[in-house]
Amino acid sequence: MRAHRLTLCLVTALVAPPGLAAQAPARHVPVPTMAPRAEDVATLAGVIKAYYDVITGPAGQPRQWSRDRSLYIPDLRFVATGFAKGRPYARVMTHQDFVDASDSEMVHNGFFEREIHRVTQTYGNIAQVFSTYEEHRTADGPVEGRGINAVQLYWDGTRWWVASAIWFDEDATHPIPKEFLP
Repeated sequence: MRAHRLTLCLVTALVAPPGLAAQAPARHVPVPTMAPRAEDVATLAGVIKAYYDVITGPAGQPRQWSRDRSLYIPDLRFVATGFAKGRPYARVMTHQDFVDASDSEMVHNGFFEREIHRVTQTYGNIAQVFSTYEEHRTADGPVEGRGINAVQLYWDGTRWWVASAIWFDEDATHPIPKEFLP
């Protein structure tokens, strides 16, 4: 989920700790409920593929927010983390918070995020996926950023659910460790 991969203006508004940036009110984006696609939730690979597919697209193309929401437990939390003004921050968001804050930027400018490496650990009916990504503004444009999504999932006996996702965008001080690169 994610958002973290937006222009500097949106990133500042979305993830800066209180008092570091004034936040403009986000436009509410309705997200109707839909049943999940079987191929999206039957396997961990399917969930991670859908996780990226739903937010990726050219300028002018609406994002697949209903499909996105179908991947998550009802009380999912996204956590954008990083450093601002030399201090670490964590911005906790619901799915709706994320959609409202990122939709217009993604649709206006285009946004392509793709997984470049994955490290998965499972135990019982839970999984932790470290998914390294790169972002682009156009499908074949230059890499404009990289980071790691840490996605926590559980299997309910019939499908996989994303329970939470936390991410960190790479910066000069925090390069992605080699074990998380192809």
